[in-house]
Amino acid sequence: MAFAGTTQKCMACEKTVYLVDKLTADNRVFHKACFRCHHCKGTLKLSNYNSFEGVLYCRPHFDQLFKRTGSLDKSFEGTPKTVKPEKDEKPQAAKVSSMFVGTREKCFGCKNTVYPTEKVSVNGTPYHKSCFKCSHGGCVISPSNYIAHEGRLYCKHHHVQLIKEKGNLSQLEGDHDKNSSVRTTES
Repeated sequence: MAFAGTTQKCMACEKTVYLVDKLTADNRVFHKACFRCHHCKGTLKLSNYNSFEGVLYCRPHFDQLFKRTGSLDKSFEGTPKTVKPEKDEKPQAAKVSSMFVGTREKCFGCKNTVYPTEKVSVNGTPYHKSCFKCSHGGCVISPSNYIAHEGRLYCKHHHVQLIKEKGNLSQLEGDHDKNSSVRTTES
């Protein structure tokens, strides 16, 4: 007996759905790849979707649209209430990039953006974990074992060593600049 195929059509794209790619939700058949949020077009799973009047949403957008407003009559601005998305529709760069807006905090050491997973904050000043190091020896320091002087960080060991050598830290600025130029010429 030859395989006769299936007559079931995807609710989103209206193409034939084969058993290996079949997903059934709310008694409707979809391709796994077509099972997407109507608002953000993100791929859904059976465990993370909601629907209203046959329109599929991811949980955050369903909550934003229905739960937070307390009304089932509201919709997203400019979002038509159709089940079938436009095939030629491309997300605008501004809409997509706004979803990835992160922190605007800049690292005191390198002046680049600091994200929460790589952030060390000392007295409200953000650093990357990799930038939070001794400015004399480059050794790793932590918020509990450092000393700051004129915007520079020192480990306790080097701070004590430099105080013993120089008597104070006011002369370090010139020495640090000389050491930096010597290191760059040797490299």
